[in-house]
Amino acid sequence: MSNETRRFHVAVVGATGAVGETLLSILAERKFPIATLSLLASERSAGGEVEYEGAKIVIQDLATFDPAGVDIALFSAGGSVSKEYGPKFAAAGAVVIDNSSAFRYDDDVPLVVSEVNPQAARNRPRGIIANPNCSTMQMLVALAPLHRAYGIERINVCTYQSVSGGGRSAMEELGKQTGQLLSFQQIDPQRFPVQIAFNLIPHIDDFLDNGFTKEEMKLVWETRKILGDDSIMVNPTAVRVPVFYGHSEAVAIETKKKVTAEAARELLARSPGVEVVDERKAGGYPTPVTHASGTDAVYVGRIREDISHPRGLNLWIVSDNIRKGAALNAVQLAELVINGG
Repeated sequence: MSNETRRFHVAVVGATGAVGETLLSILAERKFPIATLSLLASERSAGGEVEYEGAKIVIQDLATFDPAGVDIALFSAGGSVSKEYGPKFAAAGAVVIDNSSAFRYDDDVPLVVSEVNPQAARNRPRGIIANPNCSTMQMLVALAPLHRAYGIERINVCTYQSVSGGGRSAMEELGKQTGQLLSFQQIDPQRFPVQIAFNLIPHIDDFLDNGFTKEEMKLVWETRKILGDDSIMVNPTAVRVPVFYGHSEAVAIETKKKVTAEAARELLARSPGVEVVDERKAGGYPTPVTHASGTDAVYVGRIREDISHPRGLNLWIVSDNIRKGAALNAVQLAELVINGG
């Protein structure tokens, strides 16, 4: 039976989370060829039901689930769960596509963005493919075509990351604090170290010895691995902002060969996964609310040459961190796998 007609046993681990829910909707939207769909979560969520394609599917307990017969396992339940159960699913014959950081930096696990390095998905000796961090993913969908054409030497990037990147509890805290402040009530930050509503927090993930946070260093480590170029210098700052969905990035690159704004615009306009929104007028640029939220593309605007560097280019990059930054890329990787990639 060819893969064009074959249907697959797919397991979604972390099916009740924000990314898990989006994974299910994208599997349905893209008509992924599913024969059996197993939805897995912790014992606390087991026994509940989720609707998929008009049918109600019972959520099973991951701890007691037998992975034999699973073809593709989509993991989105956190690093500790992936480390414990990912190898078990792979040993049982499944291709594991993991959305956590558990395996991203292992040499024998490919780190793949579907539009950037799809060929890397073929070489998976442990049966595991890692999904990059959401901020890295959207940046490289836009920068990879420029790197291949002009060679990127250095990336300065400041991310403005929505609270959905911190999970459901982070979104609930933003909503709760917003209501409290608009009602002139005192707030008590729980999920974030300081108030997130009507505020910016230049701190995502743990601080490391070099003064950067782990979220910032992910941009360094993952960019080099995905592009296969350890010479690229990356200088990141990650900021949490009071937006529910959609990450934004102010990116300044320095290239080996001069690239004009016009040439960059034309190249990006024909690059897969990219949509250019770049008019020099009010509203002629992408934002997380007006463009990114709920959509699949990586949007690029504010393309202009750097007036402080002879081979510099500035871009504004926006994407839905839950869709393209996590769920969509995972499904695209699954599509690569079933089509021989």
